[in-house]
Amino acid sequence: MEKQQIQIEHSLLSTSPNIIWNIISTEGGLSRWIADSVKENKGVFSFTWGSEHGHHETRKAALVERVRHSHIRLRWEDETDQDAYLELRMVRTEITGGYILHITDYAFPDDVDSLYDIWDQNLDQLRRSTGL
Repeated sequence: MEKQQIQIEHSLLSTSPNIIWNIISTEGGLSRWIADSVKENKGVFSFTWGSEHGHHETRKAALVERVRHSHIRLRWEDETDQDAYLELRMVRTEITGGYILHITDYAFPDDVDSLYDIWDQNLDQLRRSTGL
């Protein structure tokens, strides 16, 4: 069974490209809304959910592409579908000058609803922790 692409758009409450870029592309920014801890070492991001000294899950993703003030694309190390990736892209709107966060991710058809739920939780955490 092949994974299907999902795309999510989320309006951000900031017109600062530097703030948004920091939130979607750095260890500190990503750990505020996607995972409890994010570390980057030589192009490999380690995402940890839960306590590092207790019950936790860690997944690693290789950096595929990072274009400043545009997007970051990662591929999970355990990903078997070579076409699948995670991309966080900041898109400036011409009308308001604000930004939209465009998320591209992949899931098996039976897991699509769960993945949307996870992204809803992540985006809620983004709003609570950053005001974006």
